[in-house]
Amino acid sequence: MDRIDCVDCVVIGAGVVGLAVARALALQGREVMVLEAANAIGTGTSSRNSEVIHAGIYYPQGSLKARLCVLGKQMLYDYCAERGIGHQRCGKLIVATSAAQAAELPGIIARAAANGVNDLILLTQAQAQAMEPQLACVAAVYSPSTGIIDSHALMLSLQGDLENAGGVVVINSALAHASCAPTAITLVANDGTELQARTVVNAAGLQAPALAARFAGLHASFVPPAFYAKGNYFTLSGRSPFSRLIYPVPEPASHLAGLGVHLTLDLGGQAKFGPDVQWVDSPDDLRVDAARGDAFYAEVRKYWPGLADGALAPGYAGIRPKIQPPGAPASDFVIQGPAEHGVAGLVNLFGIESPGLTSSLAIAACVASLLQQ
Repeated sequence: MDRIDCVDCVVIGAGVVGLAVARALALQGREVMVLEAANAIGTGTSSRNSEVIHAGIYYPQGSLKARLCVLGKQMLYDYCAERGIGHQRCGKLIVATSAAQAAELPGIIARAAANGVNDLILLTQAQAQAMEPQLACVAAVYSPSTGIIDSHALMLSLQGDLENAGGVVVINSALAHASCAPTAITLVANDGTELQARTVVNAAGLQAPALAARFAGLHASFVPPAFYAKGNYFTLSGRSPFSRLIYPVPEPASHLAGLGVHLTLDLGGQAKFGPDVQWVDSPDDLRVDAARGDAFYAEVRKYWPGLADGALAPGYAGIRPKIQPPGAPASDFVIQGPAEHGVAGLVNLFGIESPGLTSSLAIAACVASLLQQ
């Protein structure tokens, strides 16, 4: 990274959210530079997720996750259609495999409706199995607006929009620290290069809290602790018998936690199962332990008893950028601007986990609006 005296906007992190934010700022006519520590865009959480376009069903009413997911979903579908980005509105079945789980389904529909998701359909066992004959369940909910996306193609498109608007992405540009002054923020790279910016957006994902802690002038009370929840995926050998995503009814007490082990598809029809939740000490812990597959078989066979022995292989793992410890209620997205922390020109994005991909364009619009104010 060459020395540059001052730029208007710097976005730190070239994941899907960072690129979306940079694009939104550039389309406002602002000078934008994206600094990415890795040697390519989207190598972190953005490349290690399920690539699902979420409907906005489970998040607490009024939360940023709920609002930005529902808004971002429509923005994302529109953007993909306009730009020819690979995606499919394949739909999702939330399946109940017991009477107790079936009793939870009306509550799921009501929660979704409170978030503005009004297209869920309650299905009987026969209706669900007519859609997916290999499915074992007693009842289900169908979400027609859930889909899948080619996340890398999305990021390349966002980068293209940014560059067409005059912005630039600079890779291999890890930051050592920064200092905040009333008129500009000085960023210092690991190689000693200094860069001043009037506006800085910390979209560093897993590294966002650690990076914010190195901003002299930002009070430590505004920097949340970082926790790392690893999600392991196992892939299915052979062709999937399902054409829609399959999610079990969430069971918070499950040893696999989260939304359970669900079946997702890529655009080629390949199925994968996961993610589970494995709390780890480092965001670099990406190895998938084959022994965890035993628990996957047991969970998946609750809704797909036809899963054959030996059909699952370790796939890949991703890390969720959590800002709450194990066992604590899930935190909301944190979009923290000058009104919260008092540092002119600085926006921190913390805890941007799922549904961050779905919400990316809406998060970008929110940040761009915040900075206009």
